[in-house]
Amino acid sequence: MARTAVPTPEQTPAASKPTLDGFTKNIGFTPNMMALFAQSPVAFNAWAALLGSLSKTLDVKTRDSIGLAVSEVNGCDYCLTVHSFTAEHMAKLQADEIILARKGHASDAKRDAAVQFARRVIETRGKVSDADVEAVRDAGYTDANVMEIVALVAMFSLTNFFNNVFDPERDFPPVAPAGSI
Repeated sequence: MARTAVPTPEQTPAASKPTLDGFTKNIGFTPNMMALFAQSPVAFNAWAALLGSLSKTLDVKTRDSIGLAVSEVNGCDYCLTVHSFTAEHMAKLQADEIILARKGHASDAKRDAAVQFARRVIETRGKVSDADVEAVRDAGYTDANVMEIVALVAMFSLTNFFNNVFDPERDFPPVAPAGSI
């Protein structure tokens, strides 16, 4: 159950309104998480800027797979519904690929290395081993790509933590609990 009521559009701070309106136009509706997050223009606009920048890194399948893996580790049910939806509809991942990503893997070898590395970053709080770094490099990722993977882990963790704290009502199709996949 949500801990905070979703604000109405009239309650959105003026400094968040342009960013929120942009998301609403692109998505077709205002997700509950965004309506809540927009209550802090500083945090919301900073997150939106990071999201915009990181949407230009790697490829959409890898980004969505990392989002699924990180959200699974962080136990964020809201983000799992969002990332499962976007992975299916935007990244065009099949259902079995979405499950693999939630488990920290992918059928594509290069993407698998990135997703495994992202999962290791979140599980170890960034204290990965030399072997973890070498494995992602050996898969063809540059040091800049490794930095982008770490930034994606941090960005997804931010929304995971936000949603775990505020627990907004789910407005994307439900997904199976982790124990059943």
